[in-house]
Amino acid sequence: MSIGLELVQRDLIFGAERDVRDLPTLNNGTPSASSLIQPVSPRSDLPEGSSAVHTLPPVDGGWRAWTFVISGFILETFIWGFSYSYGVFQNYYTSHPPFEKSSHIAIAAIGPTGLAIMFIEGLLLSFYHGRYPDYMKYTLWSGLALFVLALFISSFTSSIALLIFLQGICLGVGGGMMYWPSLSLLPEWFVRRRGLASGIMFAGGGVGGFVFPLLVEALLSRVGFRWTLRIWSLMMTVVGGVAILGVRPRIPVPKFNSGQRRQPFLPPNMLFHKRSVFWFFTVTYWLQAMSFFPVSLYIAVFTATIASPLSAAIALSLFNSAGVVGQVLIGYFTDRFPYPRIMFISAMGCCLSAFLMWGFADTLATIFAFAIVFGGLGGGFPSVLFAAAADSVGANAEQATTALTAVTCIKGIAAVLGPIVSSVLLEAGKRSSFNSSNLYGRFGFGPVVIFVGACAAATSLSTLAVAAARPGTKARF
Repeated sequence: MSIGLELVQRDLIFGAERDVRDLPTLNNGTPSASSLIQPVSPRSDLPEGSSAVHTLPPVDGGWRAWTFVISGFILETFIWGFSYSYGVFQNYYTSHPPFEKSSHIAIAAIGPTGLAIMFIEGLLLSFYHGRYPDYMKYTLWSGLALFVLALFISSFTSSIALLIFLQGICLGVGGGMMYWPSLSLLPEWFVRRRGLASGIMFAGGGVGGFVFPLLVEALLSRVGFRWTLRIWSLMMTVVGGVAILGVRPRIPVPKFNSGQRRQPFLPPNMLFHKRSVFWFFTVTYWLQAMSFFPVSLYIAVFTATIASPLSAAIALSLFNSAGVVGQVLIGYFTDRFPYPRIMFISAMGCCLSAFLMWGFADTLATIFAFAIVFGGLGGGFPSVLFAAAADSVGANAEQATTALTAVTCIKGIAAVLGPIVSSVLLEAGKRSSFNSSNLYGRFGFGPVVIFVGACAAATSLSTLAVAAARPGTKARF
């Protein structure tokens, strides 16, 4: 998630620009989501002389609209659900041939690399499809082909470098090419029921994040990683191919003649990067991601040190599913209170749970409790993204999408950097007194726990700067 609810609040990446003024606000002074997400008007970029007279399917209902939602749900489930299950693969790779003697840091980089690419890809694809909207269908099918081939070829490799390239880089590129176009078309199909439709779509990430770690663990224990990847590539070919058939635009895609002028890649007059609230929030969001992704990656590995691989998969499932609940609840409270206050509570809760629960965890019950608390508070943090983007763009509401995806790129960097730093700290912890005492941060995880807690504490302090930088007379905190 997903990436999840955080991306519907992105208002949606490839839609037409809108001139939105006099936005209604919530009682906390933040422009409401409904004021920024406007009904999609007919395309204004049709080539000169082409006909725009079509009988369009209905908005907010009908079998085509709900087919689109179901297709988006399936893609969300298989793309993000599988990516969030990498902790189970990591635990297997570090303890089974042919990778058990490979660098644990390199193994830890595989899953986060794919996630980072998918986060960063959104901004690039938004520019690309803004200029080439008629190529979106090719992007979807090319993404599926790359995703499936990356999985299938990975099943034959014994090289960690190739595994990073295939299961990390190629899988991330392919997943993003499928995910972002399906997200971008949602405003065409739903206006009044967009919240319901987006909630159904993004529930897929939670379903996949809960079910797939258990399924992956069962396959790995029975058939090994090679046949697990082959089986998954076959599943993705069938299920992903059917889902893409349902991802159709409601409004006819414009056709361009050779040499005809297209809109520029970069949107003109971007001003949000000149506002201090944008940069303070970007730093805060980066710090939060630095604390979140190491836990996402290592919760299964840590659990496996004191319990069975199945228990490790259950811990990861609880962590992922708690994030979905957190997204809904934090999104609800963000509509009613100033979002810096929600950020502070979320980050401080993660800080305390890391230091007090994970640090002293020595039973399965404590680990499960930590997975739920940290997963819910940390996984729900991105629900404030939309409100922060509204502050960042001010009256230029049509730039909200670009601001959102720019911040998401920063999260992509943290998705790689945080786990790598944690891997280095874990290796150091295994050679230090943390590993011998087992009083705090068992099995060498002490430095990782301190790193996660410190980043969460820094996040909570950084939210105060976001509150101070909020423009105008809005309620700051």
